[in-house]
Amino acid sequence: MPNIFDYYDYHKFLLDFYSEKKRTTRYFSYRFMSKHLGIDAGYLVKVLQGQKNLSYESAPEVALLLKLNKKETEYFKLLILFGKAKSNTEIASYFEKLVHFSETKSATIDADKYEFYKKWYYSAIREILGFFPFNGNYKALAEMVVPEIKPLEAKKSIELLSRLGIIIKNERGEYTPATRFISTGEQWKSIAIRQFQEETIRLAAAALDAVPKERRDISTVTVSLSREGFEEVGALLKQLRRQIFEVAEKEHHASGAFQVNLQLFPISKQLPEAPQPCIEG
Repeated sequence: MPNIFDYYDYHKFLLDFYSEKKRTTRYFSYRFMSKHLGIDAGYLVKVLQGQKNLSYESAPEVALLLKLNKKETEYFKLLILFGKAKSNTEIASYFEKLVHFSETKSATIDADKYEFYKKWYYSAIREILGFFPFNGNYKALAEMVVPEIKPLEAKKSIELLSRLGIIIKNERGEYTPATRFISTGEQWKSIAIRQFQEETIRLAAAALDAVPKERRDISTVTVSLSREGFEEVGALLKQLRRQIFEVAEKEHHASGAFQVNLQLFPISKQLPEAPQPCIEG
């Protein structure tokens, strides 16, 4: 049976369980499974496909069918709650419980990667280490960050970045970036990125007062778009992000770390779009 602690999505876990049982047990079927769970077979198929959710109350029946032990059952219950969570706070809360509930090595790595995106200054310090010689003076490192952080926060950042292998010590005993950029695990990327974006949006708002105009570039534009226009602007932003990364990768004499936020979101309700005219050839 699949290891439940390797999953953050119970739909995927149940689908893998079903596929494994179907492969090894001739009589196992959607009908067999739905009968033991007291769920309509059609509804069960949609659950396995991720289109429908199980109720929290159904967890004991599922645990019995899957022969989950006590700890696995508690984890499964958390998966159900996590799958139903709506607000950012709820999603983050249940995810953190899932990560710390599991004892697998991958979960420990995920916990560190997730932590990296919880605080904006982890990313800032990684960039600062690309041009600022640091060999243990956490006070000096903390003072390089804008807005300034505490030396203890700088120390925690170095420890986390080291565990993740994002920074390494060079021959002079100074910490430097080991890789230019970090990527996140697909199963939890949206949660981590959402929190990181919230943090950087707050930073941008604070910069309006804290950073002199000549040291920042913050502008806005308000436009009306069709769905096609929206998608075209999104493609332009994606292209710009790639170009910004290309500029950063060519830098050899960086003197500061900068945060670039690109945002595109609705500020009105959407009218139904008129159908496109059919042009006969």
